[in-house]
Amino acid sequence: MDGNDIQRTGKCPVMHGANTSYGTSVMSWWPNALNLDILHQQDTKTQPMGPDFDYREELKSLDVEALKDDLRALMNESQDWWPADWGSYVGMFARVAWHAAGSYRMTDGRGGGGTGNQRFAPLNSWPDNVNTDKGRRLLWPIKKKYGNKVSWADLMILSGTIAYEVAGLKTFGFAFGREDIWHPEKDTYWGAEREWLAASDNRYENVEQPETMESPLAAVQMGLIYVNPEGVNGNPDPMRTAAHIRETFSRMAMNDEETAALTAGGHTIGKCHGNGDAGFLSADPEGNTIESQGIGWMNTNGRGIGRDTVVSGIEGAWTTHPTQWDMGWFDMLFGHEWELKKSPAGAFQWEPVNIAEEDMPVDVEDPSIRRMPIMTDADMAMKVDPVYNEICQRFMRDPAYFSETFARAWFKLTHRDMGPKARYVGPDVPQEELIWQDPVPAGPVHYDIGGVKSKIAASGLSASDLIATAWDSARTYRGSDMRGGANGARIRLAPQKDWAGNEPERLARVLSVLGPIAAEHGASIADVIVLGGSVGIEQAAKAAGVDVTVPFEPGRGDATDEMTDAESFDVLEPVHDAFRNWVKEDYAVAPEELMLDRAQLMGLTAKEMTVLVGGMRMLGTNHGGSKHGVFTDREGALTQDFFVNLTDMGNTWVPVDDTTYEVRDRVSGETKWTATRVDLVFGSNSILRAYAEVYAQDDNKAKFVKDFVDAWAKVMNADRFDVA
Repeated sequence: MDGNDIQRTGKCPVMHGANTSYGTSVMSWWPNALNLDILHQQDTKTQPMGPDFDYREELKSLDVEALKDDLRALMNESQDWWPADWGSYVGMFARVAWHAAGSYRMTDGRGGGGTGNQRFAPLNSWPDNVNTDKGRRLLWPIKKKYGNKVSWADLMILSGTIAYEVAGLKTFGFAFGREDIWHPEKDTYWGAEREWLAASDNRYENVEQPETMESPLAAVQMGLIYVNPEGVNGNPDPMRTAAHIRETFSRMAMNDEETAALTAGGHTIGKCHGNGDAGFLSADPEGNTIESQGIGWMNTNGRGIGRDTVVSGIEGAWTTHPTQWDMGWFDMLFGHEWELKKSPAGAFQWEPVNIAEEDMPVDVEDPSIRRMPIMTDADMAMKVDPVYNEICQRFMRDPAYFSETFARAWFKLTHRDMGPKARYVGPDVPQEELIWQDPVPAGPVHYDIGGVKSKIAASGLSASDLIATAWDSARTYRGSDMRGGANGARIRLAPQKDWAGNEPERLARVLSVLGPIAAEHGASIADVIVLGGSVGIEQAAKAAGVDVTVPFEPGRGDATDEMTDAESFDVLEPVHDAFRNWVKEDYAVAPEELMLDRAQLMGLTAKEMTVLVGGMRMLGTNHGGSKHGVFTDREGALTQDFFVNLTDMGNTWVPVDDTTYEVRDRVSGETKWTATRVDLVFGSNSILRAYAEVYAQDDNKAKFVKDFVDAWAKVMNADRFDVA
């Protein structure tokens, strides 16, 4: 068939679907297969800047004051492309930053503004993010001007902070240092719903008990940042809404005072938009036509700007002067009685029963016209809930205290997912160290590392005890918000010292030996715990016939109880650990799926996860001394035996129950070992088996040890932001 034949028959010479979302994927054919895509997020191939790009080096040449001046000018002077309400973009950019940061959730640390993920689906097209696409386009000339010296992530968050400064707030500070991602975080779980704004009931065991919301979710409905502004499932009831606000904001790491301050301060500037029919809006950015060039939600029946803008569906401003930082929200909410109304777009909103014309905000385009102010159900919740009401009364008695509380809460909102203060860059970083930053003092670096290792080796502690303790100390790290890890040695403090996954009795015994060694040599306990793991691995590698030195960087510090917000560490408690072959209890999610989630949070690739699991089995570090997956008669030696015996054609695998298996000799039927689903998935999944076969090869004995040590060192040093 020649080209003319193809043209005549209408057949396309390229494969259909494989390069689009409509293609049939491997997971479509085999939906029960283990999907490793979440680990491929660690792949750097999508990064366009090259392997030598260092954003923190680029930041050193950024003219911060010039950048801030350009943002200040943008707030009030750039009206050519997308006209602003009242000639000011302060509301627009406060919302861009808020909705970038507001997707953060404390349970797994995912979301937030620290990666610039608002540029990609699904966040760029969430219903709650309507018109943030316009804000990002308004920022583009500034991003283009400063280029690599400022990331999108930093620029979006900075724009909101500058917006508040332009409005008149004295902000608490700002830190640069957020590095952009270059592809969607498509495997972040935002909920099981398949439609936007589906009823929230499915997220709860009982929607009347907000604490029963499915973990790790925080927002009440698919496509919302926090709560539904019209009420639970769109049904106004401020008291019900207050309970959902409290749960949602607590899952975003905010207490009641911070929640009230953010609600009041967030609604002090800007307005809601609902003066029209949302049915006339074009598709969202991700689903719009190719000629729209990534802009969505355009009004196809009118101007779609100024007083004709449709966003949330609610219509109106909260305060008399919506571009100024003042106490106007409190004056409006507590100075009037309110009644339930509907906006022109049909959304529920609250409006004052009686209001003087001079107290009404002016029209966004014509200052000679006054418009009715509004409150959402979330605003009304601050008035009817007794705890929130009392906090608001305190703010009204002391406006300076309110401004300071909001400024601090805004800083926390926009920086919580950045991790410890060591990652902060720039001239406006506050000097004060905040407890939610999980502070850790600098540790000693000048001590006899060799002497410490010798003492540990002669201590009588087993290699498995040393390795398990070091692992348990470090495994809490999660790259989603850079919390946890070995630095600080918080494993010896509440609540970590009592976590079931840390085997408290074994932990206390090991720490009772390592503590005096640290004191004797002037080292931190954090360093000595990690060194203990190094000693154990080096001994185990030598027992396998390979001499290796585990890389070590001193300088970890020891946190104190006073530096530790114990309650906020509860979310870091491991309830499973595939690397130590342990699950606290039966969960709806399969153990191998839990393993992928933890590995991704730790920043591991599929290869690193594989070599660590196989090596840890041989080291005898299973939780509680379990023998599942210990496919060797040389336990304690860092051998390839896990992979050799996993891939041995002389073995068969027989289920005992839903989670455990017996490994039997194919000829004799003799049971040789036992295993869990986590063990066997490395032989059953085609991708993981490919890695397992590499480590089972006769010529890869040294490679296995080297790769294990490299992956181990990566975990031990994942939280070392104080070193290059």
